[in-house]
Amino acid sequence: MDAVDQTEQFEAERPRLVAIAGRVLGDPAEAQDIVQQAWLRLHRNETPIDDLPAWLTTVTTRLCLDRLKSRTPVPFEDVDPGETEGDPADDVALADTVGIALSVVLERLAPRERVAFVLHDSFGFEFGTIAAVLDTTPAAARKLASRARAKVSQPRPEDSLTDWEVVDAFMAAARNGEFDRLLQLLAPDALVSADDAAILVGTPERIEGRGEVAAFFNGSAHAALPVFVEDRPGTAWFLKGAAQVVFDFTVRDGLVQAITFRAAPEVLETVQRRDGGNTRT
Repeated sequence: MDAVDQTEQFEAERPRLVAIAGRVLGDPAEAQDIVQQAWLRLHRNETPIDDLPAWLTTVTTRLCLDRLKSRTPVPFEDVDPGETEGDPADDVALADTVGIALSVVLERLAPRERVAFVLHDSFGFEFGTIAAVLDTTPAAARKLASRARAKVSQPRPEDSLTDWEVVDAFMAAARNGEFDRLLQLLAPDALVSADDAAILVGTPERIEGRGEVAAFFNGSAHAALPVFVEDRPGTAWFLKGAAQVVFDFTVRDGLVQAITFRAAPEVLETVQRRDGGNTRT
């Protein structure tokens, strides 16, 4: 295969590779970077390739696996799913039914579990192919996917942990201007309201509906930092190291139901940074 044909085939495969990397990593920018690395490896490769799509899938997924392993994981209580009855591979693909919650709970999975689960449940790869990617056996790949599926399905008692994952995903989407992502994270009847003190400093008094709330937050909140509001996860807008307005979230079933802007002094005094920083510098 000459360089021109190889380039054309790669560009034809690029959307699929970006989709795989994006689902595995949960980050569109990282996905583009990974696929570009796969292209560079292809460009440097001097060994004949019999099946270019398969080769690219393997390289892209292994690069994603390396990226996942390099991340500092968020601590969580591991769940032992035990043995499952029947063949979960025959179930309807769970990844297509859990929506935005999947991108949150994927962070709970070990890297190899995450890869096996995404490749099988989201993209329909056979376990033989997944085994080759992970350098393991098809039986082991099946077990990794089954274990991941059980963790995704297993509710956790630490509701506040789930809540802060959703809150942080929402704020990241707001900062990055990811409008569709905001829509996915918001309940249909999402509501924004504010206390009197927050209205005095310029926040809206009321915004109703998923689309209106998403439009308001889209591309905003760059100065907001993660905080605890009493014992709840939230964010706050800071000015010169001091919290000015708290974004108090209500999260239900993995979706943002309500956000209340709060600026009353007695509220601001209780704000604690979740990243370990001080509220004042």
